[in-house]
Amino acid sequence: MRYRDFDEDDVPMRPSRRGSRPRTKRRPEYLDAVPGMVTAIDRGRITVLLEAEGQARTVIAIKARTLGRKALVVGDEVSVVGDISGRPDTLARIIRLSKRRTVLRRTADDDDPFERVVVANADQLVIVTALANPEPRQRMVDRCLVAAFDAGMDVLLCLTKADLAPAEEFVAPYRALDVPFVTTSLRADGTIAGIEQVQAEMRGRVSVLVGHSGVGKSTLVNALSADAQRETGIVNVTTGRGRHTSTSAVAFPLTGEEGWVIDTPGIRSFGLAHIDLNRIISAFTDLAPGAEMCPRGCTHDADAPGCALDAWVDEGNAGEHGRQRLESLRRVLGSRSETDY
Repeated sequence: MRYRDFDEDDVPMRPSRRGSRPRTKRRPEYLDAVPGMVTAIDRGRITVLLEAEGQARTVIAIKARTLGRKALVVGDEVSVVGDISGRPDTLARIIRLSKRRTVLRRTADDDDPFERVVVANADQLVIVTALANPEPRQRMVDRCLVAAFDAGMDVLLCLTKADLAPAEEFVAPYRALDVPFVTTSLRADGTIAGIEQVQAEMRGRVSVLVGHSGVGKSTLVNALSADAQRETGIVNVTTGRGRHTSTSAVAFPLTGEEGWVIDTPGIRSFGLAHIDLNRIISAFTDLAPGAEMCPRGCTHDADAPGCALDAWVDEGNAGEHGRQRLESLRRVLGSRSETDY
């Protein structure tokens, strides 16, 4: 047969998929989506606590493609569809991310432009540091304060191992900042002295714990939440540093209280490359008006040309503790360029 004797019945053809489905800009409204909070993330599987039909249940979900490259973090408020039964081997789908109220961010180093979101929607940053073993690092605390001011979060300074060293000398520089603090210590029976104060400060709030490895974060979390079974470690006697026991951020409900505690992995650095200097100064409401009188680009250091803050404070505009407040501000700002933390 010649080719002109063939017709369409003689040649098997596969129908083209392109154009087989009409394109539309309409998207599902997902009116049956259930709100929830992200409590943990592990290799693309996201644990979400849902409030459905008056009952709380935990489901495992994946992120919908419609969310694109948006990264989810612990604390995010999301909307979930699909199988929300929470039964084993079921998988729901996150289709919506709500606007974040607060965002705690950091960079790996001060020259790293890529910022990382630690947690979202937390009300309070709890900076956990040991008074001894390992030795406290003030610059680390200062850097965490800067990150909290930038995020618009409240701050609580939690000083552990108070039985090994006094707290007064360490907290003295922070009194002018009105940063509240609590102290804890481990009793011989394994309970924590001072845990009631910590619970009172966290009641009704979402609190995220940040600190170096070995300062006792996981021990605190285990005491605050019966749902937590975080591994605890010891401090290396040679290096004076703790080892990482928490590998990812996880949120746990407070035992017997309304509120959440979010444990984060121990950090060795807290870069501040993403922080805008003006946002830090705005947190010092008594000094901010004086800073507005400074020349553009002023670093507000003690030797900064034309800095108006010294004169502003000396004239009594910042109140009785204005000088201490200014020194605290300069120490916090200086922590952005210090690498020894």
